[in-house]
Amino acid sequence: MGLIWGSSFLFMKIALDGVSFGQIAWSRLVLGGLTLGLIVLVNRPRIGTAPVLPREGVVWLHFLVIAVSGCVIPHLLFAWAEQYVSSSLASIYNAVTPIMTALMATLAFRVEKLVRAQVVGVVLGIGGVVVIIGPWKYSSLTGDLWGQLACLGAAVCYGFTFGYTRRFLSARPIAASTFAFLNIGIAGGIMLLLTPVLAWSPVELTGPIVLCLLALGALGTGVAYIWNINVLRAWGPTNASTVTYVTPVVGVVLGVLVLGETFSWHEPTGALLVLLGIVLTQKRLQLGSFGLGGREAAASVETSDGRGHALS
Repeated sequence: MGLIWGSSFLFMKIALDGVSFGQIAWSRLVLGGLTLGLIVLVNRPRIGTAPVLPREGVVWLHFLVIAVSGCVIPHLLFAWAEQYVSSSLASIYNAVTPIMTALMATLAFRVEKLVRAQVVGVVLGIGGVVVIIGPWKYSSLTGDLWGQLACLGAAVCYGFTFGYTRRFLSARPIAASTFAFLNIGIAGGIMLLLTPVLAWSPVELTGPIVLCLLALGALGTGVAYIWNINVLRAWGPTNASTVTYVTPVVGVVLGVLVLGETFSWHEPTGALLVLLGIVLTQKRLQLGSFGLGGREAAASVETSDGRGHALS
């Protein structure tokens, strides 16, 4: 997941040479929906005696919510943002997702509980975002700043979606590939309805652009989402979002090597603060390691059994 999603920022940047940001989001969701639909059609996966597709109307409504919040809006935001920011910087902002997930899972949906070390991690992560943005650089709003805010908005959407999925959908008897198909397929259907607005404009397709769009759709918005659902169910929303440990590393390396992108000092500095915040938020590191948390920090570690039950 980290390798595929980390590469997606490079793919979007290359595709922008021949298609619009709306066409990028449209292509990846429609192609992803078709890929997942074919997988479900061939395999007809099910859990126990449950039907392949859910029959309750409320379940379809929940999938509509995460299709909009986890696919349509963030895919449009990231594709739009990369007109103004580098692919490397966009991948760094994607690393904010675990911080946003922890906040949403705790404050909005109450499916997890933050301990002291995690609160410190959230604060560090937010501080890192401020350093990345570098507000001292801007005497007025610029395209670059709006692009960064769009990336941040996409990360907020992902955090909301992780928490919402865990709260309302992850415990239901729906196979992972079906789950991913309903999520992406509904989003692809929304994009088809928006075709006159988002995709009905001239394109300049080349071999690399077509390959990038296919990879974004079939892999990044197709197969990887099946893996994502399996990890979400096994680890919970906050731990599942740790894929963003790998994503910015892949995105930055590809941006520098392939596109020759560069950084200012504050961007990698802010990224390090964000990653430290993620480590604390994920309970990979305790405040006791710095002599700040003592026995309380050491005693506060919990994990999830994948069904929402805390294990000491």
